[in-house]
Amino acid sequence: MKQSIATIALVIAEYEEAVAFYRDAVGFTLVEDTPLAPGKRWVVLAPPGRDGARLLLAKADGPDQQAVIGKQAGGRVMLFLQTDDFDRDHARMQANGVHFLEEPRREAYGTVAVFVDLYGNRWDLIEPRR
Repeated sequence: MKQSIATIALVIAEYEEAVAFYRDAVGFTLVEDTPLAPGKRWVVLAPPGRDGARLLLAKADGPDQQAVIGKQAGGRVMLFLQTDDFDRDHARMQANGVHFLEEPRREAYGTVAVFVDLYGNRWDLIEPRR
């Protein structure tokens, strides 16, 4: 048996600003942008060069979903962006306006720093120790 997590949904406020952030600031590739119904699209982005999970941008529909924008993990780190070159990606992301909450740390498991997306969701940028 083989299973994998293919796609993770992230509740967002607006498609265009979220696509711009993840594509232009974080460096993801826009994989698909398909209209579904009025005001709804299937928007998928993926980190470059990875075979892992993709990110589905799901526009909030109604007050319950709007209330969780930026809080899907209750203030904890929610997603982990693994890289093969922390210094390269950290510098590029900072130059593109990504806000890091801390200076990079060297831990037993690798180099890591927490950043926030445009809604306040916390992510780890991490290069595992080899």
